[in-house]
Amino acid sequence: MRILAFETSAKAASVALLEDGKLLGESYQNTGLTHSQTLMVMAQQLLEQCGKTVADITAVAVAAGPGSFTGVRIGTAAAKGFAWGAQLPCYGVSTLEAMAEHLGIYQGYICPCMDARRSQVYNALFSAKEGSLQRLREDRAIALADLAEELKTLDGPIFLVGDGSELCYRTLHGEIPNLVLPKEHQMHQRATGVALAAAKKIAAGEPGDGNSLVPNYLRLSQAERERLERENKQ
Repeated sequence: MRILAFETSAKAASVALLEDGKLLGESYQNTGLTHSQTLMVMAQQLLEQCGKTVADITAVAVAAGPGSFTGVRIGTAAAKGFAWGAQLPCYGVSTLEAMAEHLGIYQGYICPCMDARRSQVYNALFSAKEGSLQRLREDRAIALADLAEELKTLDGPIFLVGDGSELCYRTLHGEIPNLVLPKEHQMHQRATGVALAAAKKIAAGEPGDGNSLVPNYLRLSQAERERLERENKQ
């Protein structure tokens, strides 16, 4: 099983190739170029460098949200287009779960946090026991104050990942001293985590239906919120 995975949910873009649980290669770019400029070029170059072609790929995976509205749309469209053209199954995975998979801690709690603005973060919560992940909270948008109340009840190290990690650490570390801020290269979204999360779906026998794959934004975009506000005032 060879999984080609895409990650574009934040400022950086990455593509990874996983073969039977082994990472063959990953391309990561955080240079300020748009995902539409870099993503498919990165995928093509990664396949070439790994000595593979499109015909060697057996599944496609993508971080389907939450995250940047534009970034998630680009990644989802790229993955669905690649899968459709090659007639491959396509798996959308939670951006938050993929970050937890990529961190790969053996024991403790993993708290993915992406800055959702308005004093909120996109968040989920996982426990790692002997390297095996268990989801404790579903993906959600939650106020930092409410998240703090939940985390206070946990006994053990709580590893923060995601672009909201530093915000959470600065805001909450004073009242939750067991928060841990990983190193920079472990903290953010990577396509390797997407591939690992998709591999679990495949092992569980889940179908990869690209036609039904849609981004999971968790909440409306600013433009959609403003449109609804205008309609409600009429």
